[in-house]
Amino acid sequence: MRRVPVADRPTIVIKGGTVIDASGERVADVVVVDGVVKAVGPDLSADRTLDAAGCIVAPGLVDVHTHLREPGKEEAETVETGARGAALGGYTAVLAMPNTTPAIDSAAVVRQVLELGRTAPCDVYTSGAITVGRAGEQLAPMAEMAELGVKVFTDDGAGVQDNRLMRRAMEYAVGLGVTLAQHCEDDALCGGGHMHEGEWSARLGIAGQPAEAEELMVMRDIALARLTGCRIHFQHMSTARSVAMIRDAVAAGLPVTAEATPHHFTLTHAECASYDPVFKVNPPLRTAADVDALRAGLADGTIATIATDHAPHTPESKELPFDQAPPGMLGLETALALALTELDMPVGQVLAALSWNPARVAGVEDRHGRPIAAGEPANLCVFDPEATWTVRADDMASRSRNTPYEGREVRGKVRHTLLHGEPVVMAGEPQR
Repeated sequence: MRRVPVADRPTIVIKGGTVIDASGERVADVVVVDGVVKAVGPDLSADRTLDAAGCIVAPGLVDVHTHLREPGKEEAETVETGARGAALGGYTAVLAMPNTTPAIDSAAVVRQVLELGRTAPCDVYTSGAITVGRAGEQLAPMAEMAELGVKVFTDDGAGVQDNRLMRRAMEYAVGLGVTLAQHCEDDALCGGGHMHEGEWSARLGIAGQPAEAEELMVMRDIALARLTGCRIHFQHMSTARSVAMIRDAVAAGLPVTAEATPHHFTLTHAECASYDPVFKVNPPLRTAADVDALRAGLADGTIATIATDHAPHTPESKELPFDQAPPGMLGLETALALALTELDMPVGQVLAALSWNPARVAGVEDRHGRPIAAGEPANLCVFDPEATWTVRADDMASRSRNTPYEGREVRGKVRHTLLHGEPVVMAGEPQR
């Protein structure tokens, strides 16, 4: 769909909201002209007014962990539908994961995804695979992908198992100035597991994945980060000991960052008692103690980023038996509300974890997660922090319906999302 040329757009004032960004909080109107913030202050006017009464005006959210399924699995999601869901969730930028078909492991596929995202209602960036085909055997041509702007490399969906190959990848990444993101999972320990190994896997007779499978790879990659100096980002952390190791690594000044997903800080392995594959995810839902540790890690800044791991799957695939269904949940349209509802954190800290911190991880901090000030890009999210709503899969933009929060009442609703100054969501409705 054609974007409206910047010069043809009316001026906009976002009126009556509370502005929160990395610099703090103030009550102010925000005027947007030609794709950038023109003024911030009291009693401003423009051609068009977006009502923000009772709302927070924030930098747009940034997701560093989105599965858009295109190319290859368009029946579950496309770049367009995923980006529309992202905009409805307040996101102005997403980082696509490379476990598509084919994998995003070459310049050709990077170009394809970037072209698909060119007209999307949020900025679509892509990661690149660390290894060819995400097979963990041979380094992918990271340099040619980096030349196209790829700044994060990951084999997400799988962890790089070979210690020597991971060291080489890290050394290579240092030279390229890029970040490696790791899905921490020791295949040998996880083999055949479909949920967390513990009390509930034993009760249900479902093979489990021990927490140690994640923790061993976290421990190894922290050691390799110390050895090589490579920036390493730990994806979807799920265990208390992983949080503890990352806390120590951050305190030691190592170039380590980490993310937690809403499902890992809101749900436990007890949810699997229904045998409903909607609760099957990788890494699996863990114990209540792990959930508490993740929340504590978010609160003290050890885990500085909330990522969705938005993973759509068709109803047909999610209706298979638990041990046969693919892992993954939707997340883009519920992440902000779940964070506001479930975390005991000031809203500014929640926004840091959803906006400017992930913008730095993704390497897009020059365009997203910016201060709301004159001259800055107008990538903005306006949401009512007190509005309650009920999660309904049928109301979502995704082609898939696999949300574990069906019927749950949450607090915090996106009213408007502006991408490069254009309202792509107004009054909660997508504009394209």
